[in-house]
Amino acid sequence: MRWQAFVNFKVRNFIGLSANRLIVFKLMQQTQTAPFATKKGEILKFIPFVIVKFLEFGMTDSKRKRQAKVLRAFRKVHRTLGALLFVLFLIVSVTGLLLGWKKHSGGLILSESHKGKSTDPKDWLPVHILQEKAGKIAREQISPDLSLELDRIDFRPDKGMVKFVFIQNYWGVQLDCTTGELLHLERRRSDFIENIHDFSYFDNALGTSDGQIKLVYTSIIGLALLTFTITGFWLWFGPKRMRATRAKLS
Repeated sequence: MRWQAFVNFKVRNFIGLSANRLIVFKLMQQTQTAPFATKKGEILKFIPFVIVKFLEFGMTDSKRKRQAKVLRAFRKVHRTLGALLFVLFLIVSVTGLLLGWKKHSGGLILSESHKGKSTDPKDWLPVHILQEKAGKIAREQISPDLSLELDRIDFRPDKGMVKFVFIQNYWGVQLDCTTGELLHLERRRSDFIENIHDFSYFDNALGTSDGQIKLVYTSIIGLALLTFTITGFWLWFGPKRMRATRAKLS
């Protein structure tokens, strides 16, 4: 009993130097249930036990502090990126939602593709004749000053129809591939939304040489989403890990 009281006294003095009260409390619990020596020669067996327990609790607490520090850093990055890129993510989300619904918008965003008379390519007019007819119709029904520069020619073999999409103001002309007759004159709102979605609209407006604005924008958005994925996961998993570490001290 004398050696037990002596060791407890020394341990209390040693632990009292620590600023971590949680370590102190748990260490005192351990020392009260430890196999105390009853002989002077066996006291050396008990001292390493006390030191190991103290270091064990100290390392666990240090690990918990590091986890808390990382969690605070991830939370700050997550919050800062969200504030800085708020407008860009708003654009991506709204335009992406509209593009997802373009085929179900009743023709408001994307016009319906009409059918021609024949789906057999042998019955179709040559492409250059169809292009001339599309340009003539566009100048007559849209504007005589409309640029006939094409963004693309979109054939629909299953419908026997071809779309000529003009760059200026996103106009499109649907023609019957067999007769060259006008099936539908459309305003390509979906193309405009798509160009806003990937920022190629600003490359076209500013006349950049190789889509540099789109490249920078997509790189920023891609890296930001990757960062949000990592930090968001850690903001969910980090507290769970900290609670598990705290449970080891209980």
